Amino acid sequence: MNTIKKVLLVAMITFGFGMVQAQTKVAHIDSDELVAAMPETKALQAKLEVLGKSYNDEAAKKEAELKAKFEKYNAEFEGQTELVNTERTKEVQADAQKIESFKNEAYKDLQKQENEGLMPILEKAQKAIEEVAAAQGFEYVINAKTLIVAKGKDLLPDVKAKLGIKE
Repeated sequence: MNTIKKVLLVAMITFGFGMVQAQTKVAHIDSDELVAAMPETKALQAKLEVLGKSYNDEAAKKEAELKAKFEKYNAEFEGQTELVNTERTKEVQADAQKIESFKNEAYKDLQKQENEGLMPILEKAQKAIEEVAAAQGFEYVINAKTLIVAKGKDLLPDVKAKLGIKE
């Protein structure tokens, strides 16, 4: 009988220990909100807005010049030879293509600047999340956007505090 009690006691301890190990610590964080709140992100957005406005202003200037040229050529259309009108049409079309090309390149440059600017910000956020999670003993951190029920620990305030973000 004593042996049975010992076996049962060992089984209960083993089972109980297994249950404790099975309970992992999980937290969640809205990483998008964290990144948006970081001062580096706000500075990047301001830089991109200035650059975007510069590109838009340049494109608008080129479009105004093209419109003026088109209107001039259109007003002179009847008084010109067919050869001159054909050359002018080709010139206007080429200028319009250059403007579209400029807009495409500007868009690509803005995307590139944003991607390059976001990489160090995302890395900093990731590192802070990992450090806070490790300090608090969390084994898993899940993005809050994907959760249906989020009753666990929200790391956002703690990570913001680690990064010095006051909001």
